[in-house]
Amino acid sequence: QVQLVESGGGLVQAGGSLRLSCAASGSIFPIGAMGWYRQAPGKQRELVARITRGGATNYTDSVKGRFTISRDNAKNTVYLQMNSLKPEDTAVYYCNVAPLFISPVWGQGTQVTVSS
Repeated sequence: QVQLVESGGGLVQAGGSLRLSCAASGSIFPIGAMGWYRQAPGKQRELVARITRGGATNYTDSVKGRFTISRDNAKNTVYLQMNSLKPEDTAVYYCNVAPLFISPVWGQGTQVTVSS
């Protein structure tokens, strides 16, 4: 059974930075795409950034140029470097990992709060 452990959330002032990490363990299959989603109060969960096993990335428009997603395939870990944070980035951030041949798995979520 695949388990995800997220870390790195917290409280930061506008303009600050945070780095989220998500480590996957227990998968007997290689990990495919990995991504970060977020959900703000009263809003739907949205894709923030996604990275394929080969390193191709895509971002939602609102974070382009500020956030960077990366991964370490040897460690089955995905990272999200968040710079120039804005109050509107405040949300619970969820890691999503797609092992090959089985259903994607969600992390437990980590709170990111950006104060103005």
